[in-house]
Amino acid sequence: MNKIDPKILEKARQWTMPPYDEQTRRQVQYLIDNDSAELIESFYTDLEFGTGGLRGIMGPGTNRMNIYTVGMATQGLANYLKMNFPDKNPIQVVIAHDCRNNGRLFAQTTANVLSANGIKVFLFDDLRPTPELSFAVRFLGCQSGIVITASHNPKEYNGYKAYWEDGGQLVSPHDKNVIAEVNKIKSIQEVNFTGNPELIETIGESVDKAYIAAIKNLSLYPEIIAQHKNLKIVYTPIHGTGVKLAPWALREFGFEQIITVDEQMVVSGDFPTVHSPNPEEPAALDLAIKKARETGADLVMGTDPDGDRVGIAVKDEKGEFVLLNGNQTASLLIYYILKAWKAKGLFKGNEFIVKTIVTSELIKIIAQKEGVKCFDVLTGFKYIADLIRRLEGSMQFIAGGEESYGFLTGDFVRDKDAISTCCMIAETAAWATNQGKSLYRLLKEIYLEYGFYKETLLSLTRKGIAGTEEIHQMMENYRKNPPQQLAGIKLTVIKDYISQTETNLLTHETLPIDLPKSDVLQFFLEDGSKITVRPSGTEPKIKFYFGAKTTLHQIEDYEKVNRFLSEKIEAIKHDMGLA
Repeated sequence: MNKIDPKILEKARQWTMPPYDEQTRRQVQYLIDNDSAELIESFYTDLEFGTGGLRGIMGPGTNRMNIYTVGMATQGLANYLKMNFPDKNPIQVVIAHDCRNNGRLFAQTTANVLSANGIKVFLFDDLRPTPELSFAVRFLGCQSGIVITASHNPKEYNGYKAYWEDGGQLVSPHDKNVIAEVNKIKSIQEVNFTGNPELIETIGESVDKAYIAAIKNLSLYPEIIAQHKNLKIVYTPIHGTGVKLAPWALREFGFEQIITVDEQMVVSGDFPTVHSPNPEEPAALDLAIKKARETGADLVMGTDPDGDRVGIAVKDEKGEFVLLNGNQTASLLIYYILKAWKAKGLFKGNEFIVKTIVTSELIKIIAQKEGVKCFDVLTGFKYIADLIRRLEGSMQFIAGGEESYGFLTGDFVRDKDAISTCCMIAETAAWATNQGKSLYRLLKEIYLEYGFYKETLLSLTRKGIAGTEEIHQMMENYRKNPPQQLAGIKLTVIKDYISQTETNLLTHETLPIDLPKSDVLQFFLEDGSKITVRPSGTEPKIKFYFGAKTTLHQIEDYEKVNRFLSEKIEAIKHDMGLA
């Protein structure tokens, strides 16, 4: 016990007394008596309400997700909403939650605090995908939205994401302003937990139907789907919120052979069949691929717990299933959607697509060749939503994507949407089938036409205070001593998003970067390859995004060129001291 900072101990002792509930008091007393390490972790700091909201391990304590940290965050948000909408009576907020443990409890706590502050709440009757929450904000005319989710984090976690009246996650200035209001709440005595049931309205099926109808309107070639309605699709929600809406949406699109993975249709915050409920992890789709082999399916899709990201597997020439990464899926979708818009004469000349700066440059090349403007934004789908909002009325958003398996078609949702994306992937597969091609073949043809881009991600975890300092030092070293060449290829451009400058190393010309400041560095090579380095905003990690590029002269060379690009990426890692 003598190792515990007296301030931490005093903080913890406050949680052993009223007004904290009896169970919380017992849990904290147990930590004081028996588990000093966990006590320190739970109380050494306050769980930070960041620009993306809250995310943390569940449990008692100021550094944990529980009804008290959720209540304080909600009180701060309520105060800010009242400041921003003084003439709106009542202010309206919609709340959803995913499949995670305590999701319903935290959603109800949030509803109680908001309604206690005189705010009208629309509370979904059960779990719902994050994109439907985004849709509901605008559909119901709300000023804000909240979803209780920790996305693809391990089962011990939960989180809290706040949305503004445009249906997008909080961006400047609201993100910083909400944080300031949340930070002003110093005690749970400042939180009104006693809800007003008259201000809480349960919602469900009517919003579902409107959301599904909007998704159905995205279909560009219903007549082709009608010809290939028996395309066999294996789908898994990985125990999460896609369980009902993804199969429903696919059937509304016209697909009749939707095969689900029974074990993973069980809604559970314990994610019993997977080590990680993250569709970026290959193992997350193992059961779905097994099911696809057993049933002779053509396509595999899996969505994450809150239904905003999707991973897919497609058949190669040998009939074996191959996992595609987020860059490949987004490239296929952008290619299909732009080709379909062009064929149908839908372009008016003011259309645009968006990608994040860490996402494949292939998407930009496809857009340029099709005559569509492509914007880059910082990492995070909230920046795509913000650009849609700012260009609304002057330009037409078509689609946007990010390398981390997020994609959006149309603007009725203002966040990544795995439900609509499942439908668009299936439609792209039907379109390819109509031409006698697989999605895998179509991807190779894209590489042939626009250039072969291969992307990989390396994440280094560095926990604790020492880890934070090590990550900071790595960024400083790359800034002060940037490489002159990587894998024997000259650097041509360095982009530093902290100084908001783009430096051409050949001409020594410096240009401003018209994006918010962010701790990101990018190195562009002479051959079109791109390396991005950025610390994670939500985890104790530093991430390296490698994008190698070359020319594919003929499809028969695919495997050889793919190996060449893999070797190039390994050489780049070596030169950056990462291998």
